Amino acid sequence: MSQADKKVSWCLQKAKKEIEECKKLRIRPRHRGLIKTEINIEEARKHIEKAEYNLKSGIDFKKMTYSDWSINAFFYSLYHCFLSIASRFGYESGNQNCTIALIEHLKEQGKINLDKKFICSWQRKLIDFNHQMNLPKLQQKGLNKSKYNEYTWI
Repeated sequence: MSQADKKVSWCLQKAKKEIEECKKLRIRPRHRGLIKTEINIEEARKHIEKAEYNLKSGIDFKKMTYSDWSINAFFYSLYHCFLSIASRFGYESGNQNCTIALIEHLKEQGKINLDKKFICSWQRKLIDFNHQMNLPKLQQKGLNKSKYNEYTWI
């Protein structure tokens, strides 16, 4: 079993547990994993529309020299392409890491023909994005970034 297979299995279990917990609490079911659903072409189409919108926004931001915004728009454009693929194969994802694991899983199974550079590029951006989002939390816990791009305790 590959790393992607293990991650997809974990994501499916995670969603199942979270939905069961919501049912016990009598709240609207939601999850941060993967759910196997019916193939949903309409949902896939909506994700492609969103991807096109984000791509156009990224191009516009780049023309306006807002490179920080263009990077985010390009990131989400590719992410919505991945969500479209997930919908096309009958999955609903509530987690970016689970989405990328599913894409890797589908590629390994030969169900999609996608250059690995798109997956790797998106993974790097996801890591950078998560890092930026967690940086204030890390600094509050006494971590500072050194000149070598590593974190040291202060």
